[in-house]
Amino acid sequence: MTTLDHRQLNEEQMRIYEEMKQAKITVLQIGEGNFLRGFFDFMLHECRKQGFYEGSVAVTQPRPGGKPKIDALARQDGLYTLVVRGLENGERVERTEVISVFGSVFDPYSDWGNFLALAEHEDLQVVVSNTTEAGLVYRPEELVEGQPIQSFPGKLTALLYRRFNHFNGDPERGLVCLPCELLERNGDELRSCVLRYSDDWGYPEAFKHWVARHNRFLNSLVDRIVTGYPDEAQAEAWFSEWGYSDPMLSTAEPYHLWAIEAEPELEKLLPLRRTGLNVHWVEDLKPFQLRKVRILNGAHTLMTPLGLLHGIEQVREAMEHPVLGPLVRSAVETEIIPSLSIAEDELQAYAGDVYERFLNPFIRHRLADIAMNSLSKFKVRLLPSLLHYAACGSAVPSGLVQGFAGLLRYYKVKRTEAGFEGKTLSGALYTVRDDAAMLETIAAVWSEAEEKQWSLEQTTAELLSLESVWGRDLAAEWPELAAAASAKIAEMERYANE
Repeated sequence: MTTLDHRQLNEEQMRIYEEMKQAKITVLQIGEGNFLRGFFDFMLHECRKQGFYEGSVAVTQPRPGGKPKIDALARQDGLYTLVVRGLENGERVERTEVISVFGSVFDPYSDWGNFLALAEHEDLQVVVSNTTEAGLVYRPEELVEGQPIQSFPGKLTALLYRRFNHFNGDPERGLVCLPCELLERNGDELRSCVLRYSDDWGYPEAFKHWVARHNRFLNSLVDRIVTGYPDEAQAEAWFSEWGYSDPMLSTAEPYHLWAIEAEPELEKLLPLRRTGLNVHWVEDLKPFQLRKVRILNGAHTLMTPLGLLHGIEQVREAMEHPVLGPLVRSAVETEIIPSLSIAEDELQAYAGDVYERFLNPFIRHRLADIAMNSLSKFKVRLLPSLLHYAACGSAVPSGLVQGFAGLLRYYKVKRTEAGFEGKTLSGALYTVRDDAAMLETIAAVWSEAEEKQWSLEQTTAELLSLESVWGRDLAAEWPELAAAASAKIAEMERYANE
C-alpha cells in the first residue's frame, strides 16, 4: 500500500498543503513527538484551514534519537494523519484530518547550519517546544564552533545569539517562546537556562539584555491526552479505508486546553481563540493549575488505590463501577470543588469534561501506572482539600476520607524479594512503587501493629502521625481523621469478607 505523501491528498487537502508550502516559516518547533503533533500542530492546522493564519512550521527533534521520526515525516512531505476520537456531550465522535503545517522538516544534528540559519529568517516569530521535563533543564555543555549543541535550551541560546548578531540587536526581532513541557513556570525556567548558557559561553551583556527585554518566555499549561499510534488492527482498518498507510499516524482525545500567561493581544500573533480552540490568554496560570491538580489529578489519586484494592484495572472501569464511580463524582462535586476559591460553575463544567475524558472508550489508562508515587501525589492533590475542612472546623468529608483510607490500606505492604508487596481485598498480590524510605517507614508501622496487635484506629493514628510521609502530624492536628479513616478501612475489609 502507498505511504501518505502529497500525492494522496484530495483537492481540498492539496489546496491547504500548497498554500502551506508557499508560506513563510514563522514557527520553529523543537519536538517531533506525538504530543506536539496532536496538540500545537493540530491547532495551527485548524487556524490555517479557517484562513486565520498564514505561516508554516520548521520542525526539528531535540535529541539524536528522534531522527527516525524526522526522516519519516520528511519522506511524507511533512504530512501525517490525526484521528481525534472520544466522547463529546456524551456522544462518541471520531474525526480524521491530514495535518499540513510543516514547511521544513530536518535533523539539526546532521544539518546544524540549517538550524542556525533559521535565526536569520525575518518572518520567524515563535518557538514551540516539548522536550519532556528532562529536556528543559540546564546541563553544562561546551560550545564548539560548527558542532551541534545537544540540549534544547542550549540550542535555543545559540539560535538567539545568531539572531541577535544578524539583526544587530534589533528589539523588534525577539522571539516568543512557548515551552509545552510539563513544568511549573516552564517559560521562566527556559529563560533561566538560556541566560546561564549565555554566561557559560561568554556572550556579551548586550545580548543577555536583549534576551531578557526583547524576547518572551511564556509560562503555559497544556492538557490533552495524545494516545499516539493505535493498535495494529485499528491502524490497518483505517489504512484500508483511506487507501494509504501512515507510519506517523497519531490519535488524540477531543479535549484540549492551553492556558498561556500573556496578554490577549497575542491573539494577533497566534489566533487560536478566534479559531474556536480551547486556548486562554491569562494573567495568572494558578487557577488553571489548581483545578487540574485538585480535580483531574485528585480524582485519579482518589480512585486508584480503591480501584486496585477491588481488582479494577482501568480508569474507565472505575468510573463505570456502580459504587466507585458515584463516589468519585460526589467527592469532586461536594468536597473538592467547595474547597477551592474559584467560580463554582466553572469548576463544575470542568469536572464534567474530566468525567467524559475518564470515560473515553478509546483510552486504556491503567490504574497501576497512575499508582506510582501515590504518597507524594496524595500530599499535593488531595490532602489540601482534606485540610480545608480541618481548618474550617467542619466534619470529616466522607468521600475524601474514603480515598485516604484506600491509600492507607493499599500501602499495607511487606518487603519481599519482589519489592514492597500488598494484597487486594480478595487476597491477590500487587507491588507498590514509591519512595523506598517512605515505604520502609509505612511497612514498619503495619508490621509493628500486627506484632503488638494494635487496634485498626491505633494503627491508622500511627500512620497519620508520620511527618516524614505527610509533612505534618495529621493525627495530632485532626484526631477525628484517624477514627474516620480506620472506620472506612474496616468497612472495606468487612464487605470483602462477606
